[in-house]
Amino acid sequence: MRKSVRWALWGGLGVVAIGAIAWLNVGALVRLAMTPEGRFDAAALPPAPDYADDRSWSALPERDDAGDPSPTGAPAVDQRRAAADVFYVHSTSYVGSGWNAGTEDAATNEATDRGATGIQATPFNGCCAVYAPRYRQANGMAFTRPSADGDRALEVAYGDVRRAFDAFNARRGAGRPFVLAAHSQGTVMAERLLYEAISGTALRDQLVAAYLIGGAVTASGLRERAPDIPACGAASDVRCVVAWNARGAAYVPSDFEMHRPDPRERLCTNPLSWRTDGALAPAALNLGAVFLESDDKAPRAGFAGAQCAGGTLLLHDVGAAPRNLPSRVLDHVLGDGNYHAIEFQLFFMNLRENAASRVAAFLSGST
Repeated sequence: MRKSVRWALWGGLGVVAIGAIAWLNVGALVRLAMTPEGRFDAAALPPAPDYADDRSWSALPERDDAGDPSPTGAPAVDQRRAAADVFYVHSTSYVGSGWNAGTEDAATNEATDRGATGIQATPFNGCCAVYAPRYRQANGMAFTRPSADGDRALEVAYGDVRRAFDAFNARRGAGRPFVLAAHSQGTVMAERLLYEAISGTALRDQLVAAYLIGGAVTASGLRERAPDIPACGAASDVRCVVAWNARGAAYVPSDFEMHRPDPRERLCTNPLSWRTDGALAPAALNLGAVFLESDDKAPRAGFAGAQCAGGTLLLHDVGAAPRNLPSRVLDHVLGDGNYHAIEFQLFFMNLRENAASRVAAFLSGST
């Protein structure tokens, strides 16, 4: 074997070895990338978003934006004429060294639009006008490594969401029905919003339903803090809450979990039956997973079955989801059997149909 060929071979093997080592340590690399530098400093916070400025929103009904895409064969409504609104609070889209993300950062905004609003708010554009605020989201370490500094970052994030919700109500006009929707960090914010700004107020009577996915919502917490907004028990219930956390049989917890222990069982709504019991719902009930972030935007019927067990939505017969390299890295970091990243996409068409059905039931006054 020529020397040059030997060196090329060893060089290729070296690249493979380095790549394998990097893959094995990708969690540590991601953790390093998102570890805040220093202590929380209120004086160093990015500027607060102005919700009178359209640039402070990821989606608004009167413009073309990330809230508009729809699956093949399932067009969105004209949002300017929709009978109801949705207030969507996005999941974590920031990876950086600050305790809070800035809402004027182009890279973070692009990640929010593409990886959050564009795939999680869009199930609701089949019934509703989509409003999705940008906010100074907390660094993910505020959840995975709770601390006093992280709690301060969360307060900043919630303060923005609360102000955005006030602006949403001012923008949309009095008395209109609305849906509250959120995922992950957004669900932490939206759940608090439900307790502090909606329950016990006139807004409760305007609430169609709250879809609080990928968080730590519990039925007992709802009873204690929002007794007038129970868990939804059927597909047509209104003024109620839907929640789930999707996992598979191979689920292995990772370091990237919400480390805020709560001994209470999480609320689990099965999005194939819209019930909270433990009945197995076959994949045949899945109207279609949709991956708007991929090249194929057609619904994939029968993509996954589901069953609630111990507060977790256990999946079975799951199809192959299209995942690009960043998505595969995220899946690896989250751990085997953790479907947190695609909890909306897996049941997209069921979500779309259910939101429209609940809005119709609300408007008819039949529930």
